[in-house]
Amino acid sequence: MGTFRTENPGNQPVWVNTSNCKACDICVSVCPAGVLAMRYEISSTLGAMISIEHPEACAKLTDESKARQTAIAANNYYSIEQGAR
Repeated sequence: MGTFRTENPGNQPVWVNTSNCKACDICVSVCPAGVLAMRYEISSTLGAMISIEHPEACAKLTDESKARQTAIAANNYYSIEQGAR
């Protein structure tokens, strides 16, 4: 099994390559800071796509980021900014 590499598109603290996203939401479920979330995307096979919601919170575990991750998990890993569906 091969591996793939995603290059940082610039000086970004966190980035995703949406062409590699299968909308499985594994990355969202393990992100402890609530940086990642799924967003509704009609054109995606599974109707969802990864989204970077709060890049500034990456690697900064605060009470606020932990609460955000809890809210995202309670919303089936979908963006809390986008709203529940």
